[in-house]
Amino acid sequence: MPGRIYAVTNQKGGVGKTTTAVNLAACLAEAGERALVIDLDPQANATSGLGERANGTSSYDLLDGAPLGDLAKPTRFRNLYLVPSKPDLAGAVVELSRREDGERFLAESLAGAADDYRFVFLDCPPSLGPLTVNALAAADRVLVPVQAEYYALEGLSQLLHSVDLVRARLNPRLSVAGVLLTMVDARTRLSADVERELRSHLGELVFRTSVPRSVRLAEAPSFGVPAIVHDRRSAGAEAYWKVAMELVERS
Repeated sequence: MPGRIYAVTNQKGGVGKTTTAVNLAACLAEAGERALVIDLDPQANATSGLGERANGTSSYDLLDGAPLGDLAKPTRFRNLYLVPSKPDLAGAVVELSRREDGERFLAESLAGAADDYRFVFLDCPPSLGPLTVNALAAADRVLVPVQAEYYALEGLSQLLHSVDLVRARLNPRLSVAGVLLTMVDARTRLSADVERELRSHLGELVFRTSVPRSVRLAEAPSFGVPAIVHDRRSAGAEAYWKVAMELVERS
């Protein structure tokens, strides 16, 4: 089966995009699949969450036309590769917005990625700016983490509309892989209400598994490791294993 490129995106910050990209990639890599994380956020949280940092090249170079093979580096984790980010990626936002063809730079650089990696995760910044548009133009699928709160639901319809626009104008093969509920607190009525509303509106588009609030999941990045390495028996790690297997079913 050919590889797929997933844009992990939501215009809201703090909904678990980076946590989702890093942990799904780590689970799939441990299961024997070649997985690649491309950090497209100038904050570089996916990079530090894998215990790495950009020394020299970064995803900025990918947007500048450098070959993916020169930029993807192995991490400490078997089968898991990374194109790191660094703060100067913020400058690419200005450069891309000035270029008439600036929306497809990443798609051109990733043209052969599916031949080398079974799963490619594009960790997008928390906005619908030029970097995220590039990711959507390059991706096969969109994976949308949504925090279990009402404001998150309001932004979701805007994001799905943006996906429709990109599909119509830039990338006809783009589709939604699924919506993933994150930071679910089973003790609260709010989480249950949001989950029920999301599932009633979007049906099977919502992953069967939801990701709970988890101290282990939250603290893993400070150790520079995915949750399955930090504490594989934690509720968060177990949830991401289930999501990863469901993603394989959906691919």
